[in-house]
Amino acid sequence: MKTTIEVPDDLYRRAKSIAALRGRRLKDLIEEGLRLVVEGPRKARREQGLAELMKRARGMIDSGVPDLASNPRHLEGFGRNADDR
Repeated sequence: MKTTIEVPDDLYRRAKSIAALRGRRLKDLIEEGLRLVVEGPRKARREQGLAELMKRARGMIDSGVPDLASNPRHLEGFGRNADDR
């Protein structure tokens, strides 16, 4: 079925460039997006692996514990010349 939609110019340009980078037509990209919305987010989530789901979260948590290497006391006796003391 053919239809006409209105999209903001910047969204159109971004979508067109993404489609080109993927070697696809804009029509295919729009269809893919509609399917993701219509079929629901659950199906899209199941297709992603854990690594992909956690990709944006990597390195975002600060445990509050400083790196042990930043405290010289923790490095006493460590290294090649540890026996020479």
